[in-house]
Amino acid sequence: MKVILTQDVDQVGKAGQVLDVADGFGRNYLVPRGLAMPATTRSIAQVEHRKRVVADQIARELKTAEALKAKLEGVSCKIAREAGEGDRLFGSVTNRDVADALAEEGIQIDHRTIQLETPIKDLGAFDVPVKLAPQVVAKVKVWVVAK
Repeated sequence: MKVILTQDVDQVGKAGQVLDVADGFGRNYLVPRGLAMPATTRSIAQVEHRKRVVADQIARELKTAEALKAKLEGVSCKIAREAGEGDRLFGSVTNRDVADALAEEGIQIDHRTIQLETPIKDLGAFDVPVKLAPQVVAKVKVWVVAK
């Protein structure tokens, strides 16, 4: 029996694969649980169409992310904080602070896309990575200055 997997199934295959499985396994296990659907010419065409639509959407998102990356890499933002001796901050600069500083520059970014490993606790210039898409990471120059 030929089936198209609708979900990943351990030791069987990945979603979207067209497989030839035993009749009983397909009819009694995969299809009733919604893990697969019978592979007809119509269902194969639907799966291929869905793959093309998803690929087009990913390509558009990647193009948008590349444009935003070019815009972000041309921007530097300044964050003023109270500092003590040794240029140590009273507190820290987090990804939310960087997102707020970018918003003041006119660029709206979700704070969860800013990839700070640890909060910034010193004065100075820092390159902060911003993950816009799985393959697109922009570097934003952040200046932390004393008030």
